[in-house]
Amino acid sequence: LDEPEDSNIKVTWDTPYTSASTFEELKLSPELLKGLYVEMKFEKPSKIQAISLPMILTPPYMDLIAQAHNGSGKTTCFTLGMLSRVDPNLKAPQALCICPTRELAIQNLEVLRKMGKHTGITSECAIPMDSSNYLPINKRPPITAQVVIGTPGTIKKWMSAKKLGVSCVKILVFDEADHMLAEDGFKDDSLRIMRDIERISSNCQVLLFSATFSETVKNFVSRIKRDHNQLFVKKEELSLESVKQYKVNVPDELSKVTVIKERIFEFGERLGQTIIFVRTRNSASMLHKSLVDLGYDVTTIQGALKQDDRDKIVKEFKDGLTQVLISTDLLARGFDQQQVNLVINYDLPVKHDNEPDCEVYLHRIGRAGRFGRKGAVFNLLCGDMDRMIMSKIENHFGTKIAEVADNEEDFKAALRSAGL
Repeated sequence: LDEPEDSNIKVTWDTPYTSASTFEELKLSPELLKGLYVEMKFEKPSKIQAISLPMILTPPYMDLIAQAHNGSGKTTCFTLGMLSRVDPNLKAPQALCICPTRELAIQNLEVLRKMGKHTGITSECAIPMDSSNYLPINKRPPITAQVVIGTPGTIKKWMSAKKLGVSCVKILVFDEADHMLAEDGFKDDSLRIMRDIERISSNCQVLLFSATFSETVKNFVSRIKRDHNQLFVKKEELSLESVKQYKVNVPDELSKVTVIKERIFEFGERLGQTIIFVRTRNSASMLHKSLVDLGYDVTTIQGALKQDDRDKIVKEFKDGLTQVLISTDLLARGFDQQQVNLVINYDLPVKHDNEPDCEVYLHRIGRAGRFGRKGAVFNLLCGDMDRMIMSKIENHFGTKIAEVADNEEDFKAALRSAGL
């Protein structure tokens, strides 16, 4: 698990914990160690794991707010945390993980099942179902799975209907916690779930994990969580070392498609998989049509699709059946596909007031270069507005993004420089 060597993780609070240089030091069960070494093929803890796992696994099981680079192994931290706290003999929910999208919930469940393969621990996914396989909540038997991973709406619904009992829950995880607690995210549902669990199970440990935490969310969390451990990375060290970022100026929207076709795909298609991020569903379908008309095999994912179709598209991409995926910000967070070496920002991420969304930008570029692998990001800029947004992103991260001219030599040199 290589990572940018200089990731400078800052621990606040006076902690009695020592870093773990091997998984054995964490006193995990032999079944869990087998999952880590045999199934996950891990050798030793990554930096975030070495620091956070002792905090998660050592009594009195304090709450933890942890921020670290995309692709640095955060999922392992909380998955291992959940698996270690479950009593396999108690057939009731004991660990709960809440995620912003169904894609992330499914992905986390797959990791948990792989890691916990030899433990006999049971798990279930709580996500909205399509009408074809929908079972009314009152017809469902009570949940006996020991770990439940899902989206906030469904988990809240199961809890309200008394199908998901939380009296035995020892650990509650929020993945992409900044989004889960943001005003425009899932704050109300998340807080209600947290409060309902804490009322019944007062010593439940809460883990908040994300690659980004805005100041607002940080302040809010410290108000609701009085006594907790914190792990933060300096803002300027968040823009990923292993990923080279470039900007390309183009005269109009049509030229963006030409650059993708004649430059990036021409020289980059042997380099692994590509994700192209767009701002709206409209752009997604327009770009999809343009690329298909040019003979490219691309798939597109956005929120309006039926859930089964979303799952199928993600699975095909993860299985390597498709090379290019166009996505709205649905997959900007947490989506882990190690073969992705290229990310194209067809549209830059902006908030409602046309200010840049720096958090989303960081999450998007984090889809390339997972676990310290090489990757390149191309930002396509059209007009003054795009250039202004790009320069604000550069200022935010204290970085200068290299410009690539629209010619063959520059693109080849850019890919070479990114190690691709």
